[in-house]
Amino acid sequence: MKKHIVCREEEMNPGSKRCVEVGKRAFVLVRTPDGSYQALRDVCPHQGARLSDGELTGTNLPSCVGEYDYGRKGEILRCPWHRWEFDVTSGDALVADRQSRVKHYEVTVEDGYVVLHC
Repeated sequence: MKKHIVCREEEMNPGSKRCVEVGKRAFVLVRTPDGSYQALRDVCPHQGARLSDGELTGTNLPSCVGEYDYGRKGEILRCPWHRWEFDVTSGDALVADRQSRVKHYEVTVEDGYVVLHC
């Protein structure tokens, strides 16, 4: 895999996302609330929507009957077309066809630059 500088670290706030292009491929770069960087292919496996146009959100966590525990804020990316949800730390789908996933890529920070490995 090659390394590609996609932005400077200070260009993204925690809890934000953006589309970055490397050659002819598009990726959605996410900075989670804890400050880590994640990257996914910017294509929903369902019908091809750009995930970077979707909402960065959280999800309901397992809890007791009658209780709702909302968490993982800023770690779930929701497709803008049909609201499929993907874990930005792995690319796994949360609902629908659990075998559907989005390719996840390594991201590092080197000398203040955000580097995508793809």
